Amino acid sequence: MTDAVNGFNVVIPARYGSQRLPGKPLREIAGKPMIQHVFERAQLSGAQQVVVATDDVRVEQAVRRFTDAVCMTSTDHTSGTDRIAEVVGTLAWPADTVVVNLQGDEPLMPPTLLREVAGTLVTHPLAEMATLSVPLRAVEQLFDTNTVKVVTDREGYALYFSRATIPWKRDQFEPSRTVNPAWLAGMHRHLGLYAYRAGFLSEYSKLSVAPIEQMESLEQLRVLWHGGRIAVATVDEAPPAGVDT
Repeated sequence: MTDAVNGFNVVIPARYGSQRLPGKPLREIAGKPMIQHVFERAQLSGAQQVVVATDDVRVEQAVRRFTDAVCMTSTDHTSGTDRIAEVVGTLAWPADTVVVNLQGDEPLMPPTLLREVAGTLVTHPLAEMATLSVPLRAVEQLFDTNTVKVVTDREGYALYFSRATIPWKRDQFEPSRTVNPAWLAGMHRHLGLYAYRAGFLSEYSKLSVAPIEQMESLEQLRVLWHGGRIAVATVDEAPPAGVDT
């Protein structure tokens, strides 16, 4: 899959005002602000351009100490995808440009996964977006609402994402029973790494918020609600945990 993509760009949304960890992008890790570690990971992926998108001058100033590739955006965006759409418009990237969304709190993201998600979009021309999943292997995540599950069709396009346990194995899952590791067979966990075409991002920002998006608090459901397609590639290993608190 990684050989299928010849060029892509990476945008790193970085908000200063995290509720659980204010100033998160600037927290120091091994002598560098976290956002610098994320930026350097993205560079190792072979991306043609890597840009940090922020709405806070403190993050902008910190980024400019190691690169000029930073774009100030509106403070009104409700999602990282909307912020990336503004960057695409500001920088006037061609409509067919593949853009990877790398969250600014993923300092340990394997660069190979950035190429994987970009390549998945290239090999699925009917998809508006691409993302990744990994087989579910931890029994404690099966009913964990913080672990997002995904179900796809036979061609690898997403049918649905949910914080609930999907697909529901009717004859196995019973709340009163001890979780059996065998139940994990066929279950997949979503990894929050996305690729889009620049032209679609300009359309995404015009889409109305979907009821299922609000109920699940999962912005990718807006695409499915409006009839779009999301290609999902399965990888062997999940990236290390991002910085949350």
